[in-house]
Amino acid sequence: MPSVDSLRHINEILRFFYSKEDADRTFQALKDVMDEYAKDETILRKRKKYGDQVVLNEKDAFLSTYADTIYNEGERPLRTLHRFLDKYVKDAVTGVHLLPFFPSSSDGGYAVIDYKEVDPRLGTWEDIKELSSGYRLMVDFVMNHVSSRCKWFRRFLDGDNRYQDYFIWNDKDIEMPEVFRPRASPLFTRFDSATGEKFVWTTFSEDQIDLNFKNPEVLLKTVDVFLFYLTKGIEVIRLDAIGYVWKEPHTSCVNLPQTHEIVRLLRRILDYTAPYVAILTEANFPDKENIAYFGKGHEANMVYNFSLPPLVVDAFARKDTSYIMEETNKIRQDLLFFDFLASHDGVGLLSAKENLCAEDFENLLRITKAHNGLISYKATRDGQEPYELNISYLDAICDPNLPVDSFTVKRFIASQAVMLFLKGIPGIYIHSLLGSRNYPEGVKESGINRMINRERLYEEGVDAALSDVHSLPYQVLDGFLYLLKERKKIPAFHPSSEKEVIDFIDKRLLVIERRFQDETVWVIINVSEDSLMVPDYKRKFDITSNRSFDGEVEPYGVYLLK
Repeated sequence: MPSVDSLRHINEILRFFYSKEDADRTFQALKDVMDEYAKDETILRKRKKYGDQVVLNEKDAFLSTYADTIYNEGERPLRTLHRFLDKYVKDAVTGVHLLPFFPSSSDGGYAVIDYKEVDPRLGTWEDIKELSSGYRLMVDFVMNHVSSRCKWFRRFLDGDNRYQDYFIWNDKDIEMPEVFRPRASPLFTRFDSATGEKFVWTTFSEDQIDLNFKNPEVLLKTVDVFLFYLTKGIEVIRLDAIGYVWKEPHTSCVNLPQTHEIVRLLRRILDYTAPYVAILTEANFPDKENIAYFGKGHEANMVYNFSLPPLVVDAFARKDTSYIMEETNKIRQDLLFFDFLASHDGVGLLSAKENLCAEDFENLLRITKAHNGLISYKATRDGQEPYELNISYLDAICDPNLPVDSFTVKRFIASQAVMLFLKGIPGIYIHSLLGSRNYPEGVKESGINRMINRERLYEEGVDAALSDVHSLPYQVLDGFLYLLKERKKIPAFHPSSEKEVIDFIDKRLLVIERRFQDETVWVIINVSEDSLMVPDYKRKFDITSNRSFDGEVEPYGVYLLK
């Protein structure tokens, strides 16, 4: 989009939020910020490389990890991570989603103390830039809230007038039952300040203080952070918890029109400053609200496929792919998902409750508990209800109470193939890549359910496991690498390709058709331990075995047919 159009739209959006006087003043300040960042050498270099557009293709896949998931004594974890990536996955993934690496006080890095600093225990900005030279980096823009230890909030508590409107507060606690809550904790948290007792809006925890975007200065400060990240080589910005950023009285305070306008504003800022950068929204809500963040093609470039993780667990548990087929085929062809199954969080249930019948939804909860997982809850007017499953994805698919056998790896890799071959950009969590099991010790030590899937791994132990061809981590990684490398060779897996999940008579089979230009590829995935026959696809060429397909589908088999 031409720069002049971007500026006009930016001005229009600001007038949607603020008075004409405030909007005009904010627009001029914002333009000054954008013009300054547009001169940055890194941004200019990437604009030249990508031709002023977001470029994604069948070769792109992202690995999601904390900077210190793999660590080595006496070494900055970002350097350890870089070595791991180069050694094991450089030929298989193009991108890295680096989970929050800023100084933080809680919530796995999502209570940010300083947006513009790298936690010195993890590394430096130079380490980030070096990583960005070999991989497409995605980082989290934690826009909704800051840490209670952030200097903005400390100045608020000290009575500094400039910071009184940075946050949302009252001098007494109030009930707002209409507000949607993703947690069971109180909405307002009491703090003592230099000017007296204050009750401050805290959506996620008492340590995460929500920002007030009705104050134009807050918007300017956060946009400055947003553009600062691009100078460090970042190519994808993940908008964390974006659905909560704008609050209005007497509403649910999620996914409001103003929130969508903020996403649109950020997209227009990128159009003007760095058009090659993609926005990914993290809006963990039922499908309709989640997909709404595409807007009319002028908000997010990608949204998370939140419906997929619970549906894949269900498919392998019941040996029935019907839900995946139904949900996938009703999604518009022009939408681009960030397809994922596991993450540093849990398996979200907001879409699952909408997509699964009550009996199958309850079955998900039962399986999670039987496989030694946990369930987190959110507050509602009627009490609490399940919000997410906390479990290693390997253990969600394969019962950890049973011995590892010849089907364990095949079953798990077949589940991951669903994510890899549906239309979208795959996002693989590092603990799935390494075949990690539940980590109950982390939950016990921290009291946080999500720690069950966030174990830190000593580099020497990882290397030892990945050098043993009989180990579970080696076999899982090997299965991933094979499918990822095959995926990169096949243009039909381009994110612009057409897709269809075929309504096959045997629900134990997921049959995906992908079409791009003159090429068509069929993916067949068996979600059961049964050997099956598929005569309809006989004599097609099987890429996975490099021979003609004879129609036989092995237990948990994955086939790519041309």
